[in-house]
Amino acid sequence: MTRAWWRDAVVYEVYVRSFADSDGDGLGDLAGIRERLPYIVDLGADAIWLTPFYPSPMRDAGYDVADYRDVDPRFGSLAEFDRLLATAHGLGLRVFVDIVPNHTSSEHPWFREALADPASPRRHWYMFRPPRPDGSPPNDWKSVFGGSAWTFDAASGDYYLHLFDSSQPDLNWRNPAVHAEFLSILRFWLDRGVDGFRIDVAHALYKDPKLRDGDQHGWDRDEVFDVWREWREVIDSYDDRSLVGEVFLYDMDRVGKYVGRTRLQQAFNFSVAKTPFDAAAFRATIRKSLEVFVRPGTSPTWVLSNHDLIRHATRYGGGERGVRRGRAATALLLALPGSPYLYQGEELGLEQSDVPPEARQDPTWFRSGEVGRDGCRTPMPWTSTAPGYGFTTGPPWLPFDAQAKTRNVEAEVASEESTLSFYRRALAARRALLPSLRREVSWPAAPDDCVVVSRATRAGRSFVAAMNAAGSARVVQLTGSAEVLLSSAERPVVDAGSVTVPPESTVWLRV
Repeated sequence: MTRAWWRDAVVYEVYVRSFADSDGDGLGDLAGIRERLPYIVDLGADAIWLTPFYPSPMRDAGYDVADYRDVDPRFGSLAEFDRLLATAHGLGLRVFVDIVPNHTSSEHPWFREALADPASPRRHWYMFRPPRPDGSPPNDWKSVFGGSAWTFDAASGDYYLHLFDSSQPDLNWRNPAVHAEFLSILRFWLDRGVDGFRIDVAHALYKDPKLRDGDQHGWDRDEVFDVWREWREVIDSYDDRSLVGEVFLYDMDRVGKYVGRTRLQQAFNFSVAKTPFDAAAFRATIRKSLEVFVRPGTSPTWVLSNHDLIRHATRYGGGERGVRRGRAATALLLALPGSPYLYQGEELGLEQSDVPPEARQDPTWFRSGEVGRDGCRTPMPWTSTAPGYGFTTGPPWLPFDAQAKTRNVEAEVASEESTLSFYRRALAARRALLPSLRREVSWPAAPDDCVVVSRATRAGRSFVAAMNAAGSARVVQLTGSAEVLLSSAERPVVDAGSVTVPPESTVWLRV
């Protein structure tokens, strides 16, 4: 790949706790991931993104970090991480690691010192504030997980801020010492050879200095761009590294402010995941995405699922129809310039699991009573054999449900009609096409319930992707004779000057 490898890379998210367990304790680990890397290569990915594996009390599945420079013993060791990294690089895979700069664990030594000694400089690494005159929290901000975003420290009489769980105190990014510490953390991992970072809640580091009531004051402030400029300078001092931000906003113009030559290379475009399975909605989202992100210094990201979202097969209606629609949407997005970010298990057509209340572990469930995110985090089913389904020989940390019996790697590898086989074909076709495709996208005329995009090839022909979102077949007119390259469902009918696209499917053609 070229120096700007990230511009069109297919990135596969590995949810570390749920991918592969090498030691039978029911938790995924780094050794298990390393053993399964050939599967990711065979799928057709260019890079992996590892969710947090740092030492942590695991109140929020590792996003409550207690040490940014080590590996939790439950997942392995730094030596095992180095082996994983070397194996991935030997297989041609880049490696992103997750970094969590908005908050630490309440068990991090920095926060313990801040609690133990209010006169310590560490106190100013966090956001401690006195109560209002009536003793209530400093403002009305709410935690993402439910309840107040402030917790009282009885020893000092102050409150501390946490936009997430009370075990995740927010850092004070107005303190230069915090900036310096994280630049050192970046270099620690870059020196080990990681290829980039996925930045957790990249928009939330700076809060309203006046702490005014209203949650809108607590998120997405322009001051954060100075952080990403600093981080980009560090990244650019190494060869061929990249930053992608989790900017959980639905205003694409605003998300676009986070990326560019002196900021992040990419930011997740969650408007794609929010888009319903509807042709007009997809057209609007894609057009806006291309307008905002196809420019120097950045490129689009295409995200349908991740560890925080309801799996898209479920969002699209569930059952075989949801899987069919998911394949169609995936094929459409893979045809576009930019980086698809895939979430483990979507290539099997996995739906959201129904995790019983007694097994749930998401802090959202405990703080607010909402079901939470456990349903998209259940372990990867590798075989058809219960109870561990090839993931573990012990009790899994979250239970499997009935879909694991048929939607697993072993079963789907054996079927040419499976979703896994479709993903492999699609990613192989995309990789073969990519060197010949121009980045510009045009929009040929199409029926209202279809999305048709076209990209010119350097050989003077056109690559066309046509998605039919309707429940019955649609005829799409073409400008010449066509060759079918891929179909997400049954094979389309091609006539002179047209193609009949099957219902709720996407076809790729060379015209």
